[in-house]
Amino acid sequence: MKAIEVHKLNNEEITVELRRLFRKLYDLRTQGVTEKIEDVSQFKKVRRDIARLKTERRMREIKQEVSA
Repeated sequence: MKAIEVHKLNNEEITVELRRLFRKLYDLRTQGVTEKIEDVSQFKKVRRDIARLKTERRMREIKQEVSA
């Protein structure tokens, strides 16, 4: 997910996407324990997507606090 795509999401969509990505990260971790993972770079990709979404959510919170 690119930063531009994240900017287009509304707050509810960001929350839903974060839940989905946390679940995906959990699944990857359990898959790593129980079986072999084909693409280990997915850990990095998912963590970065989570960081992008959390950063965008925090920026919106700060922007809202400043404007209030």
